Amino acid sequence: MSSEDVIEAGRRRFNRVALAPSLVVLLAIAGLPALYLLVVSLTPFQLANPGSGSDFSAPLRNYLLLPGDPRFVNSLFVQAKLSFWGVLLQVICGTGLALLLNVKSRVVEFSRSFFLIPMVLPPIVVAVIWKLVYTPDISPLYYAASLLHVTLPALTSDVNFALWSIIIADTWEWLPFTFLMVLAALQTIPDEYAEAAKVDGANPLQIFLYVTLPFITPILIVSAMFRLIDSVKAFPLIFLLTQGGPGDVTEVTNYYAYLLAFDNNEIGYSGAVTVVMLLLVCAVSLGVLWMGRRREALA
Repeated sequence: MSSEDVIEAGRRRFNRVALAPSLVVLLAIAGLPALYLLVVSLTPFQLANPGSGSDFSAPLRNYLLLPGDPRFVNSLFVQAKLSFWGVLLQVICGTGLALLLNVKSRVVEFSRSFFLIPMVLPPIVVAVIWKLVYTPDISPLYYAASLLHVTLPALTSDVNFALWSIIIADTWEWLPFTFLMVLAALQTIPDEYAEAAKVDGANPLQIFLYVTLPFITPILIVSAMFRLIDSVKAFPLIFLLTQGGPGDVTEVTNYYAYLLAFDNNEIGYSGAVTVVMLLLVCAVSLGVLWMGRRREALA
């Protein structure tokens, strides 16, 4: 074995030893709770009956009940609508904002930091802010509408607007993530490409479609995938703004799992709902990633 092979083997051994503490911590805080969740989902565990947590006589019972549960099926559709429209708006608005602020100016560069504020706020603070916005008696939105002689419905309690009130709040909170990702990608594009396109007579729209967009498409896919995964974590907004209502219009899957566990004491069934939700999120994320790689392969 050459000296280079010995050095490389030592480097790999050092990397494994150095990563071991982090992997142990990661396993403790993520792996073990996930394993416990899976085990609990195989039991009819109820808080009123502690012994049911060790009953594995019908391990698939909870999962077999899910397809016939109308609230669970509805929660999947609600989550799908929330995720689709939320991610779509965040990608479109974040890209547009990045294009507008992709300017070499100290004033613009300084102003960019203000657009990042919603993303760094704690989720519960964001929920409180939008609670104030959606409360008619104290809301500046309703006050401005009254000045314009426009009557707004109670957005968080109206069947037609409740879900959109969550989507708008979620978009406001996480739009800066897409904005930051796309802005970083835009600043890596060489100026020569756009200048050459201008010389050839391309207008701004054509430059965006045929020069800018191909460069930022991988970033858009990554941003959409991350936001798709995170979109199932809109719990604080739903809990504080609508509590799943009116009816079940905003009752997404994780909120339904919360109600099962802490209102109905159905811990085992709630665990099955959560496991299925996690599997669906993983499947959708892998699908988005596969489509992005396939598009790059065909390009």
